[in-house]
Amino acid sequence: MSLLARINQPADLRGLSRPELVRLAREIRDFLIRHVAATGGHLGPNLGVVELTLALHRVFDSPRDRLLWDVGHQAYVHKIVTGRAGEFSGLRQRGGLSGYPSREESAHDHIEHSHASVALSYADGMAKAAQLAGESDRHIVAVVGDGALTGGLAWEALNNIAAAPDRPVVIVVNDNGRSYAPTVGGLARHLAALRTHAGYERLAGRSRQALDGAGAPGRALHRTLRATKEGIKEGLKAGHTEGRAEAVTPHSLFCELGLHYLGPVDGHDITALEAALERAKAHGAPVVVHCVTRKGLGYAPAEQNEEDHLHGIGIIDPQTGRPPRPGGLTWTAVFGRELVELADAHPDVVAITAAMPGSVGLDDFAARYPARFFDVGIAEQHAVASAAGMAMAGLHPVIALYGTFLNRALDQVLMDLALHRLGATLVLDRSGVTGDDGPSHNGLWDLALLQAVPGLRIAAPRDAHALRRQLRQAVSITDAPTVLRYPRGTVGPAIAAVGRAGAVDVLREAPGSGGVLLVAVGTMASVALEAAELCAEQGVAITVVDPLWVKPLPDELPALAAEHALVVTVEDGLRAGGVGTAVAQALQEAGVHTPVRAVGVADGFPQHATRAEILAEAGLTAQAIAHTVAQNLARAAVIPEPAGPRAHPAPKRQ
Repeated sequence: MSLLARINQPADLRGLSRPELVRLAREIRDFLIRHVAATGGHLGPNLGVVELTLALHRVFDSPRDRLLWDVGHQAYVHKIVTGRAGEFSGLRQRGGLSGYPSREESAHDHIEHSHASVALSYADGMAKAAQLAGESDRHIVAVVGDGALTGGLAWEALNNIAAAPDRPVVIVVNDNGRSYAPTVGGLARHLAALRTHAGYERLAGRSRQALDGAGAPGRALHRTLRATKEGIKEGLKAGHTEGRAEAVTPHSLFCELGLHYLGPVDGHDITALEAALERAKAHGAPVVVHCVTRKGLGYAPAEQNEEDHLHGIGIIDPQTGRPPRPGGLTWTAVFGRELVELADAHPDVVAITAAMPGSVGLDDFAARYPARFFDVGIAEQHAVASAAGMAMAGLHPVIALYGTFLNRALDQVLMDLALHRLGATLVLDRSGVTGDDGPSHNGLWDLALLQAVPGLRIAAPRDAHALRRQLRQAVSITDAPTVLRYPRGTVGPAIAAVGRAGAVDVLREAPGSGGVLLVAVGTMASVALEAAELCAEQGVAITVVDPLWVKPLPDELPALAAEHALVVTVEDGLRAGGVGTAVAQALQEAGVHTPVRAVGVADGFPQHATRAEILAEAGLTAQAIAHTVAQNLARAAVIPEPAGPRAHPAPKRQ
C-alpha cells in the first residue's frame, strides 16, 4: 500500500518518519504528474511546493489554523493531504475539483479564487478578528509565492500587518524566482540577494544535525551558537536603524518594515522547514519565513522548460511533457505576430505586461525590442498608470492582460487614461468565457464595466483578419484609449462580410424588412450565423451584423434596427450592462421602438467547466439562440410593438 493512500487528513502526516516523508513527497509528485497531465492545470508550481506543504500541515493545525494560498494555483498538494486525492481525476472539470482553493470543497480552504497578492490582506483581517475574539491559540498563515509579492496590494497589507507587533501572522514566502516568467523588479533583486545567503543556511543546517547527533552537550552548544548568531543579527539591525553603522543586513527590507525574518530556508528540506515554521509559530509577532523552492522539481520536462517550467498546461503526454497533438493558431499568437509588425513600422509602439509575457503573446516582441518591452510584475494598476505616463510622453503603449485581471486596474483606465484622453491600447486576452479555470478567471466583466468609461473605444474582432485590422486601427488612435478583446483558444475560420452598412459589417442579409436583426459581438459571429441558418429553416428572415467597434456603437445601428421586428444581441460577457444594454439604450435615444433581447451570461459566477459547457448553460449555442428568436417573435405577435419612426434614414448597403 502506498503511503499516499494512507493520507486522508493532515493529522495522518504527523506520525510519519523522515524517510517516510521523503517517500511520500516522491509519491505526491508522481501523482501530480499523472493526474495533471490527464486533465491540464498548474503543474510546475505544485511540484515545487510538495515539501513546504507537508511541513505546513505537520506544524499547523488546519483548519483551525488558517492556511491561505497566494497564488491559489499552488494548493494542489494542500488538496491532496486534506482528503481530496480521490477527486483529482475530475480536476478543473464540470462538477469536479476546482483548480484553486474552494470553500465549497473543504473546511481547509478559506479563499474562493486565485487573483494574486490578496492573501496578506485576508490574513491581516483574520488576525484582527482572532485578536478581538481572544483566540490567541489560532494561527494565521499566508503562503505567498509565484510572484505574488510583486503586487502592490501585498505591500499595503504588509504595511498594516507590521503596524501591530502584538498581532501574529506567519508569512511564508515561497520564492521560486518566478510567476509565469522570472520575477522582475527591485523585489526580485532583493530576494535574490537573500538567496545568496542560502549556502550559509545549508551549512548551519548541517552543523545543527551534527551537534544534535552529539547528544545533550551538542544540542546545548547549538542553542548557544544560534543565540549568538541572532544577537549579532539584531545588533547589526539595531545599529543600522539608529544610524550607528552603514552595514545593511541581508534581511533588511522585511525587518525595516518591522517584521521578523527567518531564512532563507531550503524549501525542499522538510526538517529545516519544520524548524523554521515552529520558530515562526512560537514567535508571537508578525514573521516572514523565506523558503527557496524550485518550480517543476522532480519532473525533467518541467525542470528543463526555461520558459515557464510547465507553469500551466493543457493535456500532455507525461513521458515527454508535450501535448499529444499540436494545437491550431491561437488568438494570442495572431496578436503577438501583428504587434511585432506594427512595432517594426511604428517606433513609438511599446508593450507592457503584468508578469505574463508568454501567456499574452509578447515573447517575440520582447526578444525583438527588449528596450521597448516592460514586464511590471503582477501589478496591473501600475501597468496602466505607467502606460498613461508613456502616452503623455509621446509613446503608444499596448498593455496586454487577461480579461479577468483588467478589473484590478479599472480606476487607472478611468482616471489615468480616459480622463486624460490618452492614446493607449488595452489588449484583453481570454475575455468572455474561459472555462476550466473557474469563476475568478472568466473575463466576463469587461464589456459591462468598460461601458461606463467616457471616450473609451472597444473592438471585438470576430476572426484573425479583423484582429489584425482593428489592432492597427487602435494603435492609430491618439486621442482616446482603446480596447481589443478576444477569447482563449484557437482562431476559427475567417468570416467574410457580404456587405457594409456604414461602419457595420453585414455577415448575412435577409431580403426585405420586418425580420430579425442579430447583432453578433466578436467571436459570437460564427454561432449567430449558425442560429440564422436554423431560423431560416423555420421561415424566419434573419440578418446578421457585426458592429466591429462595440463602444461607441456605430451610428448606423438604430436605422438598421428600425427595419426589423426584433433585435437580438449575442455576446459572451455579462448580459447585464453589456452590449445588449448599450444597443437598447441607443435605440431608445434614437426613438426606435424595435424590441431588443440580449443573449449573454446571466448575473453570477460560472463554476469551472469547459467553455462550450458554460456557453451552453448561458444559452449561447445556435440552437438556444434560434429558440430565443422564436420565443420573442411569438411574444411580439401576441403583443405587437410598433417599429416607430426612424431616427436616421436606412444606411446604404455597400
